[in-house]
Amino acid sequence: MANKPVVTVEAVTKTYGKANEKQYQALKGIDFTVEQGEFVGIMGASGSGKTTLLNILSTLDTPTTGKVSINGQDVTQLKGNKLSDFRAQQIGFIFQDFNLLENLTARENIALPMALQGVGTKKSDVAVDKIASTLGIDHVLDHYPTELSGGQKQRVAAARALVQEPAILFGDEPTGALDSKSARELLDTMHNLNQEQGVSILLVTHDAFSASYAERILFIKDGQIGQELIHGDKTQEEFYQEILKTVGTFQQ
Repeated sequence: MANKPVVTVEAVTKTYGKANEKQYQALKGIDFTVEQGEFVGIMGASGSGKTTLLNILSTLDTPTTGKVSINGQDVTQLKGNKLSDFRAQQIGFIFQDFNLLENLTARENIALPMALQGVGTKKSDVAVDKIASTLGIDHVLDHYPTELSGGQKQRVAAARALVQEPAILFGDEPTGALDSKSARELLDTMHNLNQEQGVSILLVTHDAFSASYAERILFIKDGQIGQELIHGDKTQEEFYQEILKTVGTFQQ
């Protein structure tokens, strides 16, 4: 049975600036899908449109034209509370700079999305314990962010993103603030979540090593998808080298 797409992007454009002013088109007709359980990377140089695309996918911004569906729901049609509920329940997000609240413990940070949705403590404790165990951070749940290493903070952020079992996990340069050992650990964790738990992941990165964990990579240039690389049966090192070559040609 074919997987249903968890994300569908159809003819999405984004233009900034008013009609009577100088306009800038950041996205020029983007089309792609992410299948359920897929790990997709998006790469592109600064100014290529990848951040704009991620903001639209994560419902923080709206396209000028086109349509984005997540888990079968056209998110461009959602407004107000419906949109914030959908975002909280269906979309997980890992940022580069953790975005943890310093005055909350790791447990409270992870439970925050559920608390904001009015989920009871008993139910949220079970969900937090489950994801903390999966990510190997059950021993730091009572610690505050200042007491955690960078790698632990990012795992807490990942647990917060995944606690409601969203349809899709978006990563925005999630290894950007980590040392290479912590970065590798986080990427291994994301890979395992994808392989063992079937978590669908869309990773936006400029880092070829991070991208080499994906099953396929979409390269954005000047607001359009210019190329796609498939991991296939290549080793990770071979795929990494192929990405480096492609990035080289894209930055010329």
